[in-house]
Amino acid sequence: MAKIAVELEQALERRRRDGTPGRMTPRTLARGDGWTVTDVICTSGPQDRAYGERHSEYVIALVLAGTFQYRSGLGCALMTPGSLLLGNHGLGFECGHEHGEGDRCVSFLYTPEYFERLAADAGARGGRAGFSLPRLPAVAALSSIAVRAGIGATRSNDVAWQDLAVRLAVSAMRLASGAASDDRPLPANAEARVARTVQRIQRHPGAASGLDALARDAGLSPYHFLRTFERVTGVTPHQYLQRIRLREAATRLLAGRGKVIDVALDCGFGDVSNFNRAFRTEFGVSPRSFREKSSRERATILKRF
Repeated sequence: MAKIAVELEQALERRRRDGTPGRMTPRTLARGDGWTVTDVICTSGPQDRAYGERHSEYVIALVLAGTFQYRSGLGCALMTPGSLLLGNHGLGFECGHEHGEGDRCVSFLYTPEYFERLAADAGARGGRAGFSLPRLPAVAALSSIAVRAGIGATRSNDVAWQDLAVRLAVSAMRLASGAASDDRPLPANAEARVARTVQRIQRHPGAASGLDALARDAGLSPYHFLRTFERVTGVTPHQYLQRIRLREAATRLLAGRGKVIDVALDCGFGDVSNFNRAFRTEFGVSPRSFREKSSRERATILKRF
């Protein structure tokens, strides 16, 4: 994931140097009959006005780096790395960067016909397509998909994009249908406090970051920080930090860099046995098996070119 963050920072640096307004720069990664995948780098910041648009297709966007506010007819949510932005065909929306500069997403776009067919195949309630909430948090069920999409943003030929697009759509629909929303009001500046914490974790995922230290940086008591962080992101600070570390480790394993023990230590795990156990829980296989399986899949994909 480091390369993803570096490329985003380079884009932000060019904007600062040129003195231009923030903007979105999409790049098509793959396209098929009814679906498209784009890598989107946005360089907007607090100084830029939030922009309003309308979803022309069904959208599931995986946040790779940065934070931003997403507002639509489905509700409002702070988007953080690993979470999924959900959008329905024809739905108006607005994105803003009140708490920091820039973000990067891999966006999966589906035509209404294609998405509705997937919804029917997935057994959507009443056969109806569409989402009823604006975001899914970074959860274990999405980790494998998130890592592969992140790899694809920098090495698109290494990913079977249609397979990933189908699996992501079905997973998102099933997870969203079972998610419960919480309409209680958030404390003042909750999003800004959590955004700062997320940015710190993203910059230094391997650094020691206990609950007390994170809460102190956010200016909250551990109890209020824990409750606020979970309300804003959908997961606890520990779950979020561990998921970011595991996805970084999986990315390094896919890239073939380093021994498993070195990857574990570099990503903030002090004990390789704990790393192996957490990795297996998250991805369903051991780190070594994950690397070997992914190498075989990549070799199969490359043979097609």
